[in-house]
Amino acid sequence: MQSIFLLNLMLTMKLSAQELLNKYSKSSSHPTEVRRICMMIFDEANEKIREMSNKERKFLEAAALLHDIGYYIDSKGHNKHSMKMVIENGIAGFNENEEKIIGCICRYHRGGLPDKNDHEIYNTLEKKERKIVKRLAGILKISDGLDRGHLNLIKKIHLNYDEENNIVEFILTPNTPEFRPDITSAIRKRDLFEIGFKCQSVLKFSE
Repeated sequence: MQSIFLLNLMLTMKLSAQELLNKYSKSSSHPTEVRRICMMIFDEANEKIREMSNKERKFLEAAALLHDIGYYIDSKGHNKHSMKMVIENGIAGFNENEEKIIGCICRYHRGGLPDKNDHEIYNTLEKKERKIVKRLAGILKISDGLDRGHLNLIKKIHLNYDEENNIVEFILTPNTPEFRPDITSAIRKRDLFEIGFKCQSVLKFSE
């Protein structure tokens, strides 16, 4: 009984993802916008490509808010610092293993691709959990690229999935119809999404 009480006490002492963001980041505008984009892509992908759980949606939402907190330590390798900070601080509402999943999603929003042979934390996850990381980090990676300038330029995202040819089209609607933002960064960051969902992808603006 005492051990259960102590466990519950530890869980209640953890900060939420939003509280961690407020603690370690000077601005929440970019993480909040990345979360918004992530949720749009997740919901579209969940409906049209592959069904995912509500728990996975919560993983992605937390990772979107926390993917850049590593800047608190250093800009160099900030994605790896973000992962460590998530795991060390914990997040209210998630257990230790789920925090590793969220931490890994943060890590792979930039830089090298997941590698179970070289990446210690990622290797501790089960195969199905590593698949979750690849899919959700793939969504986060593109979302981060779509807000590279931190200017909140994307209004809406719609996905078309050509199942026969296994191609996903991202149809982007900008906030200002006459101005099409630079999406070069997002295009460069498609790789993990394509690995996670086993598809090819195209990003383009709505007509």
